[in-house]
Amino acid sequence: MKKRIQGFIDNFEGYCCVVALSAMSIIIFIQVIFRYVLKASLPWSEEISRYLLVWTTFFGGAYGVRLGAHIGVEAFTMLLPKKYQRVLAILINVASIVLCVAILVFGIKIVQTQMRRGQLSPAMRLPMGYVYLAIPIGMVLFIVRYIQRIVLALLNFSKNEEEAGGLL
Repeated sequence: MKKRIQGFIDNFEGYCCVVALSAMSIIIFIQVIFRYVLKASLPWSEEISRYLLVWTTFFGGAYGVRLGAHIGVEAFTMLLPKKYQRVLAILINVASIVLCVAILVFGIKIVQTQMRRGQLSPAMRLPMGYVYLAIPIGMVLFIVRYIQRIVLALLNFSKNEEEAGGLL
């Protein structure tokens, strides 16, 4: 049971992306059927698909951090000794956290502004604050994943490259 819970936590963002992308695909497919077969249109389908894509972007980005899938320029890093490569990787993760915290702060301000103004989405009449909530929630997930990478890097700092599991 503990492994199942750990597996769910490790892949939480991935599961959210699968659900959101599946829902988006089904909604778009239904919209195509309505538009071309039934000659009617669903006014909310494009809007909800757009919002699901925004949420998927932030959840997918956090999942990419967990997997170490984000691109990076390694030309300079590869010239350094392994020990310094690991130090640089930790510093890059710390810098990434600082950037995510800045985006988190601005994201919270955007959500507060949208909630205070009471702006609603055009088709679904959904409060736009909920749509913009993807920014702070996504940044929290990014920060958690960067902290996990730093902790793993520190725990594996003295191990050789094969034992460290390719954290760089």
